Amino acid sequence: MPSLRKVVIPVAGLGTRFLPATKAIPKEMITLVDEPLIQYVVREAVSAGFTDIILVTHSSKGAIENHFDHNFELEKTLAFKNKTELLEKVGHILPNDANIISVRQPQALGLGHAVLCAAPIIGDEDFAVILPDVILNNESIDLRNMAASFRATGHSQIMVEPVPKSEVDKYGIADCLGAELNPSESSKIAAIIEKPKLEEAPSNLSVTGRYILENNILNLLKVTPKGAGNEIQLTDAIAQLMEISTVDAYCLAGTSYDCGDKLGYLKASVEFAIQHPELGNEFKTWLKEYMQ
Repeated sequence: MPSLRKVVIPVAGLGTRFLPATKAIPKEMITLVDEPLIQYVVREAVSAGFTDIILVTHSSKGAIENHFDHNFELEKTLAFKNKTELLEKVGHILPNDANIISVRQPQALGLGHAVLCAAPIIGDEDFAVILPDVILNNESIDLRNMAASFRATGHSQIMVEPVPKSEVDKYGIADCLGAELNPSESSKIAAIIEKPKLEEAPSNLSVTGRYILENNILNLLKVTPKGAGNEIQLTDAIAQLMEISTVDAYCLAGTSYDCGDKLGYLKASVEFAIQHPELGNEFKTWLKEYMQ
């Protein structure tokens, strides 16, 4: 059974879509209600059974590492003031059995390059990749299902979800040879086509920011030439992997939110505020009043 312990989370991007908010604050530290985006995806990974969280980071992103470290002065102050609930929240952001490991990506040369930066830590193990801009509303369920499919079949897994036909030209689209996937199902991918024209799209299954990959893709990335944007693209290496191994599309069962996009972030903020255990009811009441 393939071992899955390590997950790569690329956080070195400059967050230009959220300027000026991200001029001094990492985009991954923007909050969704009361937690930063990065906390959601790390919790997702840990809840799905991953223990080694590899952050591919940049010199300007120290706040992310600090977030997962202990702030002893803050914790001491909260304890002194008997603010036990807040102390519990800030003192247990990262479970004891999980590790945060940081590596630098000195230049923004693409997602494939970010994964290569993590290769010395990945070693010879299979691994996952999570894009921190994409937040799922069911936390670890889909990632856990992907891992189970990977262990059962040995096939790399790429998360996909249906999008409106009119929007296929905005995404990487999986060609599953006409297979119609139900949520939580996997099917072999014949190709991934980047932003196809509507009339040329083989399906409406868009790639959604979660990957579980066999280790051999690292060797392919080392020889993958620069592609779109003059960057090393993970999608190009996956296309090479399909020539020698089976790669499956896993269909998302929950809902995804592109929090790297302003509108997507606003949608997520409303949804997560409604679901919030402390604020949800009050927020829903206010929202109904506001919409009248």
